[in-house]
Amino acid sequence: MSHEPMSHEPIPTRPGIRFEDAARVALADTQLRRNMGKATQTIRGKRASVVGELPDWETLREAGRAAKEQVLENLGSYLAQLEASVQRAGGHVHWARDAAEANQIITAIAKGHGAREVVKIKSLTTDEIALNEALAAAGIEATETDLAELIIQLAGERSSHILVPAIHKNRSEIRDLFMSRLGVKSLSDEPSALAAVARTHLRKKFLETQVAVSGANFAVADTGTVCIVESEGNGRMCLTLPRVLISVMGIEKIVPRWDDFEVFLQLLPRSSTGERMNPYTSFWTGVTPGDGPEEFHLVLLDNGRTRVLADPVGRQALYCIRCSACLNICPVYERTGGHAYHSVYPGPIGAILTPQLAGVENAGSLPYASTLCGACYEVCPVKINIPEVLIHLRGEVVRHKQDQEGAGPWANPESLGMKFLAGVFADRSRYERSQKLGRFGQRFLMRGGYIEHLPGQLGGWTAMRDIYPVAPQTFREWWKTRS
Repeated sequence: MSHEPMSHEPIPTRPGIRFEDAARVALADTQLRRNMGKATQTIRGKRASVVGELPDWETLREAGRAAKEQVLENLGSYLAQLEASVQRAGGHVHWARDAAEANQIITAIAKGHGAREVVKIKSLTTDEIALNEALAAAGIEATETDLAELIIQLAGERSSHILVPAIHKNRSEIRDLFMSRLGVKSLSDEPSALAAVARTHLRKKFLETQVAVSGANFAVADTGTVCIVESEGNGRMCLTLPRVLISVMGIEKIVPRWDDFEVFLQLLPRSSTGERMNPYTSFWTGVTPGDGPEEFHLVLLDNGRTRVLADPVGRQALYCIRCSACLNICPVYERTGGHAYHSVYPGPIGAILTPQLAGVENAGSLPYASTLCGACYEVCPVKINIPEVLIHLRGEVVRHKQDQEGAGPWANPESLGMKFLAGVFADRSRYERSQKLGRFGQRFLMRGGYIEHLPGQLGGWTAMRDIYPVAPQTFREWWKTRS
């Protein structure tokens, strides 16, 4: 097996659609805004309550961050250790450079067992590589067994939230969907009734399907143990009943030791569902005769992650444990929902992860899908400084645009303006002369004591806000009168 740097292909995005254009459409959907607002506020409240119970929460956050940093600094050796541990426990390890290679590996395993259908546990990584579409092209049907993922699959839609894929739908919409797609003639919109219909639909799948596909929340390098956390029990069914289990894992999901679960299994449930512990936390290590799958395959996916790893600032996006706390706190996400991001990874973490995995040329608008308020950094359980990475990526977007134009930074009006201001602020006399010029020139723009409209491209600043004028007297001028 070779450990050379891996290539990547873009994760599923829609490069032709900018976030600001998609967000404008989402903001016009009042039902969507109501659904999103209610759901995110509820989850935020639950999280704040259970996090507040822990006096050492900040210490746990720092421990989680340090563990993830250690993994990334020694990723090659930990991956080799994980491979050896899984093989020693009777599992098979496959290395996938990109989505196409991962899909080819998984499809070949399923076909090798004569499978025409697979059951799936909720997995963002398989969404990233568009596994369901690849299996369908090979004549294999993939059935999502997570309730929210099943809803999305039946609706023919994409997920809009990392943790709650159908967060944009209310109970009435789900009832109508089940009645039309599952052949139910009469159904209330009570959660228990909706869950019962899904359970009946899936029970036969669990019992008859021979191949299951999962993601992985964590994998332990020194034991080869793989872990998923979930809330419904569908994962446990997929992990125990089918004969063959295929787990797809991003190469960054490693934890060095079993003891690291002491930290992460406190951080993750509180940050994601606002619970003290997950209802279902499953671990498996290779295969055990007579217990669970008879055959286990672990697919280790790069798909751009080594490129992210090479960026000293952007690499912290790989710390992410997919808790979705940053989505639930984000004022932008709360109002637009996840579909506006046109990526598998929405919200603040998607705004920094997607451009790095797919390339800023394919997702250049996402780093601007933020107010830079910093709330995402404050709630991140592994202390990813998302605002820092957003600013860093905005610089990458500008540099890419300059390279594409081929005329250097002076071809960009914004860059030209910033260079001019840098020269003004670098010299006191130039700065003071500019103040006086500004005070004189603003007379033609002021209305009622405010500047309501700026000319040309500067008009973007005043499209949604007024600007205070330059003060009649500067601080330095005032100070001279006092001395």
